[in-house]
Amino acid sequence: MTFEIALVLGILAISLILFVSEVVRTDLVALLVLGTLAVTGLVGSEDIFQGFSSSAVITVWAMFILSEGLTRTGIANVIGHQVLRVAGKREVPMILVIMLTSGVLAAFMNNIGVAALMLPVAVEVARRTRIPVSRLLMPLAFGTLLGGMTTLIGSPRNLLISEALSRGGYEPFHLFDFTPLGGALMITGVLFVGLVGRLLLPRTQVARSRQHSQRSLRSLYKLQEQTFLMRIPADSVLVGKTLADSRIGASTGLIILALVRNGRSETFPSRQMVLRGGDSILVQGRIHQFRELQRWSDLVIEREAPVLKSMVAARMAYAEAFLQDGSPLVGELVHQASFRNRFNVSIVGIYRRNQYRLTNLAYVPLRAGDRLLLQGETEDIANLEKHTDFQRVSVLSPENLQNVYKADEHLFVVRLPKYSDLADVTLRRSRLDDVFDFRVLAIFRDGKLTVMPRGDEVLVGGDLLLIEGQHEDLDVLRGLQELEVETRTVPSLGAFESARLTLMDATLDPRSTLAGKTVGELNFRKRYGIELAGIWREGGPLGTDLADERLQVGDALLLLGPRDRLQLLANDSDFLILTPLGQEPPDTGRARLAALIMFGVVASVMGGLAPIAVAAVVGGSIMVLTGCLNMEQAYRAINWQAIFLIAGMLPLGTAMQETGAASWLATQLMALLGDSGPWSVIMGLYVLTAMASMIIPAAVLVVLMSPIVLTAMADMGVLPHTAMMAIAMAAASFSSPISHPANILVMGPGGYRFIDYLKVGVPLTLVLFVAAMLLLPVFWPLNPVQP
Repeated sequence: MTFEIALVLGILAISLILFVSEVVRTDLVALLVLGTLAVTGLVGSEDIFQGFSSSAVITVWAMFILSEGLTRTGIANVIGHQVLRVAGKREVPMILVIMLTSGVLAAFMNNIGVAALMLPVAVEVARRTRIPVSRLLMPLAFGTLLGGMTTLIGSPRNLLISEALSRGGYEPFHLFDFTPLGGALMITGVLFVGLVGRLLLPRTQVARSRQHSQRSLRSLYKLQEQTFLMRIPADSVLVGKTLADSRIGASTGLIILALVRNGRSETFPSRQMVLRGGDSILVQGRIHQFRELQRWSDLVIEREAPVLKSMVAARMAYAEAFLQDGSPLVGELVHQASFRNRFNVSIVGIYRRNQYRLTNLAYVPLRAGDRLLLQGETEDIANLEKHTDFQRVSVLSPENLQNVYKADEHLFVVRLPKYSDLADVTLRRSRLDDVFDFRVLAIFRDGKLTVMPRGDEVLVGGDLLLIEGQHEDLDVLRGLQELEVETRTVPSLGAFESARLTLMDATLDPRSTLAGKTVGELNFRKRYGIELAGIWREGGPLGTDLADERLQVGDALLLLGPRDRLQLLANDSDFLILTPLGQEPPDTGRARLAALIMFGVVASVMGGLAPIAVAAVVGGSIMVLTGCLNMEQAYRAINWQAIFLIAGMLPLGTAMQETGAASWLATQLMALLGDSGPWSVIMGLYVLTAMASMIIPAAVLVVLMSPIVLTAMADMGVLPHTAMMAIAMAAASFSSPISHPANILVMGPGGYRFIDYLKVGVPLTLVLFVAAMLLLPVFWPLNPVQP
């Protein structure tokens, strides 16, 4: 083994570890691989960026645009509804029709796009036929993967396999070269899932509940038993404040459903509605949230403390610091950043966009270049310059602090009763800083003063908390203590059934910009005028402490709000709506035109008039030119993460071939399998690829396997087409939800767990393996290399 081979294999091993661990985004891993190959000289500068100009990569992004054009014109939606209509109400025919329909569409459209398109259709069919949706959605995802096997443009991995053949000096695959074998495997897979695999699919109560009415959605998330009434006393300090200022919802994550005043109910009231004495507020939340609200009522607000303030002030200091670009803190919410634990300081304010923000900081995401106002002990403030997270740290004098920030902070003492529910709770879990923007500067306990206590400090009954905050925050705490909470009787839930307020099931679109963001950061009420009432993930609902949850593709979201607001989400590209609310069907006026353009692309390739990349780009351009979609929609349709992933990993395949690493790996494989002939090698390659596809993205896998296959087949003196076709079939993974976005997409709406994919996917993979080994000699017999 040469040094270059060892270096390439080292890069390969590290990249695979990063792919599997998901410590770094897959597209970033690919770009890091590209950069490493260039810096080490394993791939020349003239070849390092050839992946971006590869015909396979160009075809992939052009097919994203063509698929989006077919979706937006409604043709795929029409086909899906019409075909599903003939399936009747029986489970087996329904599974077969769903899989065949999604498979045929996926032969010419992007797999993820087909899954996203058919998901609401399948959920609606399940609702009407009373078939558990868990029996339909996994077959839907598998149908798209099987359909991707049938044509050259059915999946990016097919294009990459063909591209590898061309670069190796062999005849590439043509558009329908995959159809005989891929079509046979698709039929085999459909029959197996429809007749046998369906018996392994879950038939859970969750799946049955999800497909019913508003009442079933309430029951599923137990909303009825989580609904309570709160009354505002006539002399409350909250009188005259808006709902937003009262923080009744923000304090514990409660959802305000209605406000009752003088016998009249205002459903989903505006956050700017001013509270009056005697108002009743109908809120939704879990019992522990109300207990959290009530335990704050234990706190005894004793007095302001100017003398104590001067004592502590001698040990405290303020500083401004700019958040360094590249810091791991960038993107985190303020309360998640744990400044108190990391640096023993607190964030008091943020200067951004030429204005200062001093309140409601908990769910503000930190950004590079933010100017932070930090508070801490003098020594800790001085140590900030040693941390690489900050730059340009400057200590502020009291005069500068007042002149620049104009902060109106007051120090007061709060006593924790001896038998309070807050006793034995950590300071962080008390959430005093998140909810009220309070900063606990010190704790008096047994005559000892602890300054700047950390978040893991456990509160003890009898503690005196020295808290700094604004008068408004103090009033909010007093107001929440005054609320009269009625938990014994459940108020009328007519608001849920009203024309204004309703529940809707949705999931994130695979290309959603909301994925990875926290619920608190998104602020559904402010952004959409609705509330996120629940999240269903990996077979069960999450707790009600949703503010810190990061949304994931595959989550099922229970949304609550006025019907007209929820209907607007049908046109929001971040969501896929699972509960129909009377949305208008897509405009199919250009459906025939889109179908004609797609037919022209296929016909031009079959007739040899243009290469597939050229035909796809021209077809996509005509789609935009004729109004089937606009350029903004075309750009959004492209999965740029997949594009950068493929383009960044292609040079690694080149390096493996040019340095001899592929030859070395092929030799090791041949030694492992012994002198048993090419078919045994092909079987071994198929099994290796199928196993690796559970944890490695399919596009990356075929890029890495292609040079090994080409070298192994060349050493055996046979053309590589048979083995390359086997690799293309094996790379379609059914055994893991993380192996393909289509599998992830249906996980939440179907109520699936990881084990469910193994139960159905592993037997299906074995069946396809046997079928492929029997059919490959028929459709793709081995041919010797011509001298």
